[in-house]
This record gives sequence, structure tokens and C-alpha cells, in this order.
Amino acid sequence: MPNTNHQIYLQFVFAVKFRYALIPKQNKEEIHKYLTGLVQHRNAKMLAVHCMPDHCHLFVGYHPAKHIPDFVKEVKNESNEFINQRRLSRGKFAWQEGYGVFSYSRSQIDSVIKYVNNQEIHHRKKTFREEYLQLLQKFNVDFDEKYLFDFITV
Repeated sequence: MPNTNHQIYLQFVFAVKFRYALIPKQNKEEIHKYLTGLVQHRNAKMLAVHCMPDHCHLFVGYHPAKHIPDFVKEVKNESNEFINQRRLSRGKFAWQEGYGVFSYSRSQIDSVIKYVNNQEIHHRKKTFREEYLQLLQKFNVDFDEKYLFDFITV
């Protein structure tokens, strides 16, 4: 559409089903490359991607031609298939239902990229649950804990 301009930066966070640690470190780069291709195929720009064993962060320069729920559903479904077909996971792989999406300004791009890329270091101090709850609180997102990801309790 002519004269349509946008500048949208979104961080997506989603978890492995039941929060199982199914993404082995040795397969992360291949999964990151595939996720990047999925994002680019949807006219968006991958700014940073990092999969931990039990969850994933995508930081994207988002193109509003696609509705966010459709974008996330397609990326999750197609990456599920890829991970299972290539046997890149320990056992049958699936992303859990739901996701978080958080918006940022242009001035925050560098700090969000660093945050996403430093997940390994970050999670030495904080669990995914703590991290996710902190994001929800930071962005003043109303939530009911019973509808959050299925967190593993020990």
C-alpha cells in the first residue's frame, strides 16, 4: 500500500511444551537459522534469536501485513515440523500454546539484542518463570497465573 510506513520492534517469547528441556545446545544454531528464514519469509527482519533448552526469544523488526497471532502460529508450527523432521530435539518436539509479545522503541534495539543474545548468562541467575513474570510486570501486562505457560513444578 503506498504511503504506508511503519517501525515496529517486537520481542516474542514462547516455551517448549510442558517446559521440557528439548533443545540441545548443539542444534541451536540450525534452529536459529531456520527461525530466521521463517521470520524473513514473512517480510519481517530477525534482529536477534536465542533458544534455550526450554524456551525461545525472537526479536523482530515486524511488518504489520500479517496479524501477530497468525505470524506466531505459523512460525511455531513450521519450526515444530522442522525440528521433528530433522530430529533436532530429544524426543517429540512441540512448542507450548501461547506466547508473550513485547514492543520496544528504536532506542532500545541494542539493549534488547544484547538481552536476547545473552540468555545463557542471564539464566544462570534467573529461571524462565522468573524472567517471564518480570517481563509481564515490566510491561504492566495484566495476567492470571493459571493461564501462563505450564511451568514445571518440582
